[in-house]
Amino acid sequence: MPARPRAPMSLAWLGVVPFFSFAALFLLLPTAYLVVGAFQDNDGHFTLANLAGLAEPGIVSAYAISLEVSAASAILGSAFGFLLAWAVVLGGLPAWLRPMLLTFSGVASNFAGLPLAFAFIATLGRTGLVTTILQSVFGFRLYGTGFNILSFSGLTLTYLYFQIPLMVLILTPALDGLKTEWREAATILGASPFGYWRHVVMPILWPSLLGTTLLLFANSFGAIATAYGLTGSTLNLVTILLYAQIRGDVLHNPHLGYALALGMVVITGVSNALYIALRTRHERWIR
Repeated sequence: MPARPRAPMSLAWLGVVPFFSFAALFLLLPTAYLVVGAFQDNDGHFTLANLAGLAEPGIVSAYAISLEVSAASAILGSAFGFLLAWAVVLGGLPAWLRPMLLTFSGVASNFAGLPLAFAFIATLGRTGLVTTILQSVFGFRLYGTGFNILSFSGLTLTYLYFQIPLMVLILTPALDGLKTEWREAATILGASPFGYWRHVVMPILWPSLLGTTLLLFANSFGAIATAYGLTGSTLNLVTILLYAQIRGDVLHNPHLGYALALGMVVITGVSNALYIALRTRHERWIR
């Protein structure tokens, strides 16, 4: 029996070549490079000293502060983003608000780095526009309350500028997936609006809500430009410490920096893996 001829390779594979090339050059190869570097000393010999250095008090403190900022911005971003998405999708607001909010969210979710840090300093800094207006018009001294844009609360507030819009963009399709038949069936069976949300909506949305919160956590945990431009060395964040170890003049231990980056990759990788798993579960519910 003659062998079946092989089907020619589809030219459609050419369309994904740029994706795989980009992933290999800017994700896989750099990750492999820092993994190898984390287990090497300055002479290129194998060592575990870099990983042991992660237990130093200053590094542990940097990880702790970064985790706290990421958790705070993720939880607050999820809460306010959910309320915004619910208001425009299910809240009965005018239809023209939805495209306006989604357009703004698409822009704001990508507005980060030094421009965002400068915008918040110019707005809420000690001589910022809002700070000056509050003091000159209303006699309210914002910084007299203990607020400082260069602090933990200031950085968390700045992160919310792109965390909330990102939550809106991701959660809006999930809210769109709620079928009107489910509400009608719950009403016919005698469920109150609260009961409908408790027993129908939240079990369906919970994987998506939790997964998106994890995504927001990973999004803020890896941010460096916004934090560095806003606080400089005021906050001991792991991203700023990593930058100092690799490119700094005082702290310069690239291989310890690779170990710091490896720890960040593990944390963000676990967060993204949990997000994908929860997202898959939510999509299975919607089907």
